[in-house]
Amino acid sequence: MKQQATNALGRRKSAVARVYVVPGKGNITINGRDINDYFKEESLRYIASQAFEVTATAGQFDVTANIDGGGIKGQAEALRLGIARALCVVDKEAYRTTLKAAGFLTRDAREVERKKPGQPGARRRFQFSKR
Repeated sequence: MKQQATNALGRRKSAVARVYVVPGKGNITINGRDINDYFKEESLRYIASQAFEVTATAGQFDVTANIDGGGIKGQAEALRLGIARALCVVDKEAYRTTLKAAGFLTRDAREVERKKPGQPGARRRFQFSKR
């Protein structure tokens, strides 16, 4: 019998990651591609798998994720939040306290502020000229 997948949602900036966690060998697949193929930088792969490192469960779960929106860093952090939330669903008593202490269960709500009309940026104003 196939093990039931635990799913969770992770968001960061405008990136959304739908994460499915199943007991396995530690394979991470993102949008049908391997994590090494999707995240070229080592730092992004590290961010994505931080939840496993903190809970000492690296190599115990297979992850399948669908990520869309945002940039590459936001996607990695959205994946981290999704994995952390899924691990909490798998075994709340064992993982929740360590993930909470590491700050991986908190949704980073910071978004890019919109540009306002009549000025060059969100807060930047055009240079004032007295004469």
